Amino acid sequence: MRQCVYCSDRARLFGRVCADCKKLLACVQELRGKVSFGQFLDGLERTGIAKEKLVKFLHADSDGKGSIQDQVTAEMTTELMNVMGISGRQTAQEVKRIRASVDKDSD
Repeated sequence: MRQCVYCSDRARLFGRVCADCKKLLACVQELRGKVSFGQFLDGLERTGIAKEKLVKFLHADSDGKGSIQDQVTAEMTTELMNVMGISGRQTAQEVKRIRASVDKDSD
């Protein structure tokens, strides 16, 4: 058996993603760009998947593009900037850098 690239639980023999994370990925695709971050998290919770697994999923960077959390935050930030008339685009890597900087400063 292989390990899930998001949560490290067992995935199917030829799969990269476990059944729970597939469910979470479908939910992310459904909610992405349509709801606030709070509503996004509420939607993920409604899947019934354990909170610990949900947190692992959100923090996973399975494809090197940044974690799901950072990708969604970057998309929401970019959308907010556009609404405010500010040109530019936020990336998941920049969100990660900012989060790490804030975490470092709060220690």
